[in-house]
This record gives sequence, C-alpha cells and structure tokens, in this order.
Amino acid sequence: SWVEWNHPQMPWDGSLLKTATVQTGSDGIPRLEDVRTLAGGETTAVFQPVFSPNGRHLAYVSNATGWSNLYLYDRHDDHHRMLTADGADVGQPAWQQGGRTHGFARDGSTLYCVRNEGGFRRLWRYDLRSDMAVDRHAGLETYTYLEQPALSPTHDTLACIASSSTMPARIITLPLVENPRAVRVRKRSASESIPEQEFSRPRSVSWPTSDGSTVHGLFYPPSSTHYQGIGLPPAIISIHGGPTSHAVTSFHPATQFFTTRGYAVMQVNYRGSTGYGRDYTDALNDNWGVYDVEDAVSGAGYLTEQGWVDGGKLVIMGGSAGGYTVLQALVTHAGFFKAGISMYGISDLFALVVATHKFEARYLDRLIGPLPQAAGLYRERSPLFAADAIRDPVAVFQGEIDQVVPKAQADAIVASLASRGVPHVYHVYVGEGHGWRKAETITHFYGAVEAFLRQHVLFA
Repeated sequence: SWVEWNHPQMPWDGSLLKTATVQTGSDGIPRLEDVRTLAGGETTAVFQPVFSPNGRHLAYVSNATGWSNLYLYDRHDDHHRMLTADGADVGQPAWQQGGRTHGFARDGSTLYCVRNEGGFRRLWRYDLRSDMAVDRHAGLETYTYLEQPALSPTHDTLACIASSSTMPARIITLPLVENPRAVRVRKRSASESIPEQEFSRPRSVSWPTSDGSTVHGLFYPPSSTHYQGIGLPPAIISIHGGPTSHAVTSFHPATQFFTTRGYAVMQVNYRGSTGYGRDYTDALNDNWGVYDVEDAVSGAGYLTEQGWVDGGKLVIMGGSAGGYTVLQALVTHAGFFKAGISMYGISDLFALVVATHKFEARYLDRLIGPLPQAAGLYRERSPLFAADAIRDPVAVFQGEIDQVVPKAQADAIVASLASRGVPHVYHVYVGEGHGWRKAETITHFYGAVEAFLRQHVLFA
C-alpha cells in the first residue's frame, strides 16, 4: 500500500491511497497487479497506511470530513470504517517521508494514535473489539507533545518521542498495560541540566481578525526565578515555516532562549497552519503574503491590548516561509514592528519557483496562483520588488549552500537595504543549508540576534 499524488497538489492538498498485489516473475523482478484506489482524491488527503499484523485490515488517515480522522479498511469485506470523528487532527502533512501518527498493537486488536488538539498532542487508544476510544494519560502526564509512535511487533510496548514546553525531547517506552511506573526514558536529546521552573509554559490564545475570522497561537511569557523585569516585556512574534506547518507545545529552544532573557514570545498559527482542520489550512490558498502577515500583526496587537507586552518593542521573527512573512510584514506594515529577523527568508517568489527543489516546485500554484496567469500577484507579494518600503532594522541570516531558499534570495534583499542605508546585519554561514546544523553556527546565531535586539529594540 502507498500514497501518491500529482502536481500541483501537495500530499496534504489531495492524494490517493493505493493498494496492489506484489507478484515476482521468473526473472526475479517484482510487479504490481490488481492496483486499486481505496481513498483520497484531488481535494482529500490521505496519510500513513499501516497493515494490521495479520494483514486483514489497513489503517490510514483521511481528512474527507474536514479533520484528519483515523479509518480502518477491512480487506476481506471491502469495507471502510471511520474510527474517530472529533474536531482534532490525527494525521499531519507529509512534509517529509516516514512520518507516522498511529500503529497496531501486536495482536491487532488495538490501534494507538497521537492526535493534535491546539498544539497539544496526546496518546489515544482505540479498541477495535468494543469500538471504544480512550484518552491514555497514565504515566504521560508530564508530556504535552508526543510524536513518531512505534509499536513493537513482539512485545506489548510502545515507543515514541516525548517532550513538553519545559522538557527537551526524549525517546520513551511504555507498556501497553496499566502500569504507569514502567514508563522508561531510553534516550535524551539534551542534558536537561536547566531546571524546569526556569522555562516558560505556553498559553493557548485566540483572537479575531478584521474580517471576523479567528486566529490561534501559543503565548510564552518571560520566565526566570532569578531576575525580574521592569515594566512590560518586549515581544517576539514568531512565525513558523512551511507555510503549512504549525507551532506546537514541544520543547522549543529558541523560544526558551528569549523568554529566559526577558522577552515574551508569541508563536502565531496564522490562517493556513495545520492542526485546526482542513478549512483553516485551506484559508491560505491564494492568500499567502496576506493572511499570514495580517494574523502576525493582529496577534501582536492583541498582546498589546491585553496589556501583556510593550507595544513599542515588538519584533517579528521567522525562517524560510516564516522569513518571507517577516519581510512582507516589514514591507506592508512599515513602522509597526521595531525590528525584523529573517532566517533564509524568501524575497523573490519568481526565483523560488525557478530554483526550489522538485517536491515544492508547484507549491505556490495554490498559495499564490499558477504562472503565468498569476504573475502580477507574484510581483505584488514578493518583498524584493517593494523593498524600498522597508525602513525598520532587519537582521538577515542565510546558509551558504541552502538549496530550498538559495542564498541569492538573501543577497538581493540585503543589497536593497544597503543601498538605502536601512539599519541591518547580514550573516552567511559557510557549509550550512536550510537551517543550522553546526554548534558554532548556532552559538554565533543566538549571540548575533541578542546583540541586534539590544541595539535596535531594547536600547534604541
């Protein structure tokens, strides 16, 4: 069984669930026979088909109802059964191969899945004999985000990556019986040497837009047991990449870096983010560069209206597609933010279409429109062609060998800033691609960001 799709769809826009019988000929070459389409379509996405241990059933995720629900297909009876029907997402967009959110227990009688509810992802158990779903918390209460569940084929054990806003990711195992004390930590991703009480805990927030829509986000107030700020804190409006990604309650080192230094952080799940149903994600179609910017600005305004942050010290920050939103916000709302921080952000949408990798080659057909028909929108929403409107300080960071958003994108926007004397810093990291991998890069990056904020926000 497999999932397939055709451009211009991305796998989360519309995809097909297929099955076939594998036959090996006398030449030793396997061939597919009796190829069938079981689910999905141009506007329905499917995700992660998994066979039961005895091969009779096939579990998969489909968003046919508007939410990504868990389904079970009986190969003997040729019957599909929807197991979940809640306003929560069991699946996730297939940005990369190998993602999973569910699996069978070894006897095939139970399905385990993790589902996302407003950025919190918990483990659920579905008993196929009684048709009963149970929210399983025993032994997992300290974790707010679970991912990549893996079920043992020989033991009643589940492994997954577990974290929370105050706890870096761990690989844990837990028995599939009620014995919470048996949950074991198998590997830690960090030293966990900083006490949990030093970290900030997120608050789910929602606010209205000018057209009456509702936008969601996670607000992290400053946190420290040693220091107390004076007055309202400065705020960093953090924009996720994707753009069809989402901010969740897993451990976020960048957020904690800033909150432990006196900044508040708002992670904006603008219209177009996943995790809130298909309609919310589809809202960004034809509106990229508009809704994401509007929601970042209105989210910052909401924090100010609530009296949680200093409205005169707002910073917008993001990487990749989030960096695009940063640049576009500085173009269309000059003066609203005190400064912007763009990591490998997109400045020229035409160049992105020409130079990006095959997987995302047609991504913008839905987010902006197909070329050449939508050429006017591509120019209107490319920050580069309106860069003379940027007047707020900007920090630009770029990987030298980035193949997703090539360095030329950053070079072009920085050339415009330099020609007009707009305050800016520009750092290109040798040997880095789309994101930082080297310890020395990460160390330099945060030091440079902190120095930039001190100069242009804190003491400006």
